Amino acid sequence: LPDDFALFELVGTAGQSFGAFLGKGVSLRLTGGANDYVGKGLSGGSIAVKKSPSFDGRPNENVIAGNACLYGATSGEAFISGVVGERFAVRNSGASTVAEGCGDHGCEYMTGGTTVVLGRTGRNFASGMSGGVAFVFDADGSFEANCNPSMVALERVMSHEEQVRTSDPRTWHMGCTDEELLRRLITRHQLFTDSTLAAELLEHWSSTRARFVKVIPLQYRAVLQSRA
Repeated sequence: LPDDFALFELVGTAGQSFGAFLGKGVSLRLTGGANDYVGKGLSGGSIAVKKSPSFDGRPNENVIAGNACLYGATSGEAFISGVVGERFAVRNSGASTVAEGCGDHGCEYMTGGTTVVLGRTGRNFASGMSGGVAFVFDADGSFEANCNPSMVALERVMSHEEQVRTSDPRTWHMGCTDEELLRRLITRHQLFTDSTLAAELLEHWSSTRARFVKVIPLQYRAVLQSRA
């Protein structure tokens, strides 16, 4: 984090709207869990939520935060080491966020930003999604059945070298290749949450990348392509 960020380390269970509308320059690090609306309206701040040391389960198999996390976020970042509830990153318009699984209606009406899910999603993922990009780790090939295809396309995540060789940089999301962006967010997720899942994915990156699915809205892809 930049030197001018104020860092707050918290322990326990947060109530509703933890870090809501958090502004630039403030970083919240929670060890424990949280209820609904983590990072609602996030506006430039940084949030990380990780399990308590006393919890011995696997975070990617257990819920650590409630529904509507990152609802209406506009900027900033949030890393949640565990599964979140329904409507994750709904109406996200500019924030970057990582979670290790989510419930139904993830990325619904998302208009910008980047969402990474390192595990299973619920049904109706990307319904009404018109902007931004999501990356989903599809370990068992079940994701396509849970995605709403009405406004999005599903693509493979190309290697950095392949994307540099075959595409115009003006068509890249956030101005960098998909592999570069995805790996950077997973690295930050591991750094701020001590996620063992993220560490495993990074350790076996050559095979990990091939199992991610890129979700990109058709309208947004057309806009990027028109730049070239």
